[in-house]
Amino acid sequence: MTDAPGDGTRLRGASATLVARAVRDRDPLPGTRGFAGSLARASLRGHDDGDPDAHGRVLVRDVLGRQPLFVEAGATDPTDPDAWSFDRGDLREPEPVPAGSVVSASGADRRWSLPTFAASDPDPAQAVVDAALSTTLEEFAAEDADPSSGRLAVAFSGGVDSALVASAVPEAPCYVAGFEGCHDVAAAREAATAMDRDLRVVELSHDDLRRAIPEIAAATGRRNPMDLTIAVPLYLTAEAATADGVDRLAVGQGADELFGGYSKVVAPADDHRVDADTVRGARTETVRTLPRQLERDVLTLRAAGVEPVAPLLHDRVVDAALRLPGDLLATADERKVALRRAANGRVPEPVRTAEKKAVQYGTYVSREIDRLARQNGFKRRMDDHVGQYVDALLEE
Repeated sequence: MTDAPGDGTRLRGASATLVARAVRDRDPLPGTRGFAGSLARASLRGHDDGDPDAHGRVLVRDVLGRQPLFVEAGATDPTDPDAWSFDRGDLREPEPVPAGSVVSASGADRRWSLPTFAASDPDPAQAVVDAALSTTLEEFAAEDADPSSGRLAVAFSGGVDSALVASAVPEAPCYVAGFEGCHDVAAAREAATAMDRDLRVVELSHDDLRRAIPEIAAATGRRNPMDLTIAVPLYLTAEAATADGVDRLAVGQGADELFGGYSKVVAPADDHRVDADTVRGARTETVRTLPRQLERDVLTLRAAGVEPVAPLLHDRVVDAALRLPGDLLATADERKVALRRAANGRVPEPVRTAEKKAVQYGTYVSREIDRLARQNGFKRRMDDHVGQYVDALLEE
């Protein structure tokens, strides 16, 4: 967190000077991994959001919502110190500040939107991605070398995203969670051996699920099975890392959305899951889901005791990814094409080219929550049987 005592500024993720400049210039990607918080109006000379109180405050949240921020629903002045928080649990009726917004006592101004760039030619586009990742991973490594930053670990699934992150911090321990026999644990073990990394496997049980689901729901406000099955492996991985003295957990979040990692972007014209009919258009749709996803993931990890670090969501990486042509995003034969090419030489070939399952399936968490539901009388013939089981569990 960045604090400027005495001027009403309280920010996470970036300095007040940088954020004020981004507000004035309407720059959605000013060189951060996201930011949110309270900023003194005096720093925003030239920015007119209709608030007559030039000595007041505004709330800010970056364009991708990488830092969660909440206000009290119905608050007369959401910028009042008691009316907003980084932690939804601090408020009676928390409401997310929209990503890309500047909020004052007068209301919300959508200050930033996701940039829409024309596709660059393939060779220079790949070169820009290579350079962006190289610089970002070097900065991440330097940050880890600073003793004041706290002990770091890597959430490691064995796929190219987490392997790229891990490659920058070779001394950091790696963690993977899953049920016995699951894809993610097997893939992580193979990748850790190939990369000569220390790997801790967090073996999950039904008791872990029963305990973690209510804790995650309380931290995130999410009760639907999809959100919970995605969050459970993150939470239990982070919990194990916290018990080992880890302060920060590096994750590969954002790579699938930015670089075309989902199957629905391959042939979008024939896929009902997206509205776009081009690869680039479908990719943009997935990027726009990030604010809601990241709110869940960040709150989950913080509830488990670690601060998340997402190097692949740095503004320069986002900028480079948004300029990629469709054939460097996804083809019928390969997804995350540009990212995998950028990983060449950084991670072993079997890891660079490995395909990965969605975390809820790769860890067997989705399968085992379904099994728990059926064991507790919520049969598959029932409408939303897993959702009904989750509701019952949360009422206990």
